[in-house]
Formats: sequence, C-alpha cells, structure tokens
Amino acid sequence: MSLPILLALAAAAVVLAGLLLASRTRGAAFRALALLVGLLALANPSLTREEREPLSSVVAMVVDKSASQDFGDRNAQTEAARAALAERLARIPNLEVRTIEADARNGETDGTRLFSALSAGLADVPPERVAGAVLITDGRVHDVPADVAALGFSAPVHALITGRAGERDRRVAFDKAPRFGIVGQKQTITFRVTDEGAPAGARVPATVRRDGEVIGTPIVTAGRTASMDVEITHAGANIIEIEVPPLADELTQVNNRTAVSIDGIRDKLRVLLVSGEPNVGERTWRNLLKSDANVDLVHFTILRPPEKQDGTPINELSLIAFPTRELFQTKIRDFDLIIFDRYSQQGVLPQIYFDNIVRYVRGGGAVLVAAGTDYVDPGSLYNTPLEAILPGIPTGNTTEAPFRAALTDAGKRHPVTRALPGSQTEPPQWSHFFRVIDSSVRSGTAVLGAPGDKPVLILDRVGEGRVALLLSDHIWLWARGYEGGGPYIDLLRRLSHWLMKEPDLEEERLKLSTSGRDLVVERQTMGDTVPPAVITP
Repeated sequence: MSLPILLALAAAAVVLAGLLLASRTRGAAFRALALLVGLLALANPSLTREEREPLSSVVAMVVDKSASQDFGDRNAQTEAARAALAERLARIPNLEVRTIEADARNGETDGTRLFSALSAGLADVPPERVAGAVLITDGRVHDVPADVAALGFSAPVHALITGRAGERDRRVAFDKAPRFGIVGQKQTITFRVTDEGAPAGARVPATVRRDGEVIGTPIVTAGRTASMDVEITHAGANIIEIEVPPLADELTQVNNRTAVSIDGIRDKLRVLLVSGEPNVGERTWRNLLKSDANVDLVHFTILRPPEKQDGTPINELSLIAFPTRELFQTKIRDFDLIIFDRYSQQGVLPQIYFDNIVRYVRGGGAVLVAAGTDYVDPGSLYNTPLEAILPGIPTGNTTEAPFRAALTDAGKRHPVTRALPGSQTEPPQWSHFFRVIDSSVRSGTAVLGAPGDKPVLILDRVGEGRVALLLSDHIWLWARGYEGGGPYIDLLRRLSHWLMKEPDLEEERLKLSTSGRDLVVERQTMGDTVPPAVITP
C-alpha cells in the first residue's frame, strides 16, 4: 500500500478513536485499540539489516612502449616514473591502480595510440569508478581525442613526459602519396621535413629515389609541404624513398628516411594477334584475350595471301588490307605482346619487318609463337630473322600420336605452370594432344614436355624482352572439353601475362611486407636452394 493512502487511513483512525474516547461509549478503548492493530497490519512493518562495502576507485597508468621510447635514456626515465608513481598511488586507500602498456598488441602499428590502449584497459570499469589516468610518454601520441567527451569518463588525465629539454630531431614523412599509378604516367607525392628543437625555415636538401635509383634532389624548406612528380616505370611495386641529412647532435637518424610503395598498373595491355590462316585454335586465343577487360586486342587473320591469283577484281573483294607498315614499323612499340598463330611466310611481311620484331623484343617487347605444321614447312618463321630469338630449333619432323603434355622439372617450379590444375597426378588430369612439332631447345626453359623429352612449351628471355614457343596446335582440345578438357585458361592467361612482365609471375622475386612490427620476406625462385636474405637498416 502506498504511503499517502496509509497516512490518510492513519489520520482517519486517530479521528475516529478520539471521537470514541470522547463519547465515553462502552468499549471505546477496545475499539480504538482494534483500529490501531488494523492500521499496523495494513502498514506491514519489516526489519531489514544491510551490510555495505564501498567499491574502490580505479586509476589507469598508461606506459608508452613505442619505438621512440628507445631513444636516449627514455626507457630508464619511464621505468623510474612508473615505480615512483606506483609507490605513491599505493599509499591512497581504496584505490586500484591498473598499469596498461601501449605497444603493438594494443594497436600501435600506425603510430603511438595511447588513448586506444586506455579505452581497452578500462573497458570493464564503470565511468563512475574511474578516478583518473596518468600517461607516461615522450609526447608523440597519434590518437588524442577531439574532445573530452570522447574519453568516456569524467576524471582528470595527466601526462609525464620523458626526454630532456633541448633535444633536436629532424624527420621526413609523406603527407600524400597515391597507392596506385598508371605505368608510364607521373604521380604527385607530397612530403614534409620537420625540425624539432631547431630554428624553423631551414633549407634542407632531400634525395628522392625510385627502386634505389636517384630521380631527384630537391631543396625543401623545413616545416613546409613539398611536392614532386615521379614517373611510374613498371607494373607492380615502385618503391619511392626520400632521405634528408641529419641535424648536428640530433636524437636519432632513423626518421631521416621514409619510403612508400606505389603499385604500377597498366592502363591497357595491347595485344596483336596474327593468324596465318583460319584454324580451329584461333578462336581459343581470341576468346581468351577478349574476355580480359584489361586487354586491348587487335586481331588479323590472313584469308587471301598475295600470291593467290584467281582473277577476282580487287574492288569486289570484301577483305580488309593487312596494314603491315603501320603495325610492324610505325606502331610496333605500342603493343605489349605479338602473337603469331600458325603463321608462315606468305609474302605478307617483308623480311625487314621481321628485323623490326627482333629489335622490338630485345628492347623489351614480347612475342608468342603458337606453332603447328607451319613450323617445319619451308615458310617457317624459323627461316626468317626471328631465328635469332626463337628458343626452339625444328628438326623437320612432326610426331602425330596421342600423348598428355606433362610439366617438366623446371615447369613444376616456374610460376607460369607451377601447381597448374590437374598436374598433381601422374598422368596429369587433362586431355590428350595428338601432335607435337619435334624441336630441340636452343635456349630458355622447357616447362611442358611430351614423351621422349620433346618440348611442348619453351619460355625464354631475349635482351629486355621475352619469347614463348608453343609447339602443339591442339590446345583448343582443352578449350572444347575433349576428354574433360584441361586448364587452358590458367595456362594461356599466365603465359600471356608472364610475357607482358606481370610482377607476380617473375621466376626470381623477393617481396617484403610488414605485419605489425614484423617484416615478412617472401622469396620466389627457380633454384633448388635459397640463399639467406640480408636486411640492412
């Protein structure tokens, strides 16, 4: 029963009892006593015994364990401050001290994040119990809240700063740097040199390197943002490094150098596909290359060689003239890859254009020859100036018998064919080929082979460029699903991108990445053994 109702009943009972006693009626006292007992019953009195124990307040002591604390005697100062502070706080009764170390495990991978560590350390403490926080740090903190409310509690926060007065330090850091860039184009990077403990506005010579090569030596003003355009020269990681000279008696030279990786991306990979004649395999090449949105394909098929004379007037032919001069002289270097699909000499390309192709490859271009019986004919590409760069010498014979192409020992390690789907079993789980052009390996590496140590696919580097020779024209059987088909998409895509210098398909590759405070070194090699990696500061 609520208190107001109970009070009203008590008042009524008092008035009634008073009237009874005043009237001196018989039994008035007993009636008044009954009213009192009834009122007590309605009040439902109870006896409660409480035992209370006050909760302790909590103070957080956040200790900065970042790398910058290793300079000078800052660590010793930190430990001395921690011990002194812990001893003094222990004198305060009913106070719990929590020591929180802010290191890589507390998110310190992109700067010193003391407040993130503080929030994590007090996550299970109600805000009312937080008595305060003390930060022991060198002052380099990268997650200071924008306002006090973001702390999550209403209590004082103090900082004990390590280091010494008059310390000097110069550091360089990127302000803005793109993560990606188009190969052959320039990207703008901005950076800033900061001198702490030294007069502002000093003129500082900076050295800018790309992949270890000096590309600029600008003079910048300390404290101001500087910018520079750098060219993205290749696909994959372009390492841009900036270094500045040290100050006299500065604290550390570790931060006098910084680096960033800009991934080079090809805008469009231009591929020229020339089919010597209509054949069932050319559609495989065309479909594969057209399915890649990053490939710009130019495809010509020779339908009517110049020597064919049947009296048909030129103006009645619905054929497009083959622009040989434009493709193989004027714009040959616009292509990243040239593919000859079952092409033989038919008088279409003069010998001088084959000389252009050889120079194109040695200068950094790529050629893929997908050969058939044309490779052993008198008009073979091997009987042109391309002989100088082709890695396989035809014997003049062709083997026509069912066989399964298999990875060679080198092919099991080469990134083009390594772990090719279906290659893990013996024999491989893909369909038969029925023809191979007998050839001997003159240079390069055979990664696919046929019985009798006959090469099926040979890869080679010539000068700055690359050449591949496919010695069977039955790859289309894999695409058609004959006997279950084969991994033609994986093979041909890897092959074409290796020819166009995809960084992930390099035979010898060293990759360095970071995971927290750890450096992760990955080595890709064709060798049987790997020498130890040497890391220099």
